[in-house]
Amino acid sequence: MGALGPSLLRAVRALMGPRHPDLEDVAQEVLIAVLDALPSFRGDCTLLHFAIRIATRRTTTARRRSRSILGWLESFWRKEEALVAWAPTPGEEAVTDRRRQLLRALLGEIPEAQAEALALRVALGHSIDEVAAITRTPINTVRSRLRLAKDALRTRIAADPRWAELWEWQP
Repeated sequence: MGALGPSLLRAVRALMGPRHPDLEDVAQEVLIAVLDALPSFRGDCTLLHFAIRIATRRTTTARRRSRSILGWLESFWRKEEALVAWAPTPGEEAVTDRRRQLLRALLGEIPEAQAEALALRVALGHSIDEVAAITRTPINTVRSRLRLAKDALRTRIAADPRWAELWEWQP
């Protein structure tokens, strides 16, 4: 478990946000769930993929259980911002915060399978092949879930002029 712990903690942190108050509790739940699930591990994938899949499901359940969608994309934007040499202006920070609000709200509205695929792809940076392996679904199913999640995002942006303006969207 010591080898999996840091990877699982990173996954939980990426999905829940680095400042989520239940982060450590959920990470512990994930470790216990992985231990409980070990007898069912068939070796069809790596142990890490097996554990990440459990972490993703447990984290998604914990997020829904708390009835609030928090900054699961926080780490994604932090990495992106670290690549940029200039500091964002207060206006840019406000736009980024409002974009995060939209994505958080969207994750609460779309089906769990779509939210999971989007989180694995965007927040954790997995390839489509890796997402398929982790979720044990066909690649085309992953593509479909990602497409549906993106369509839901587009629909939400197009339906609200404030969001369209934030994303420089032209419906």
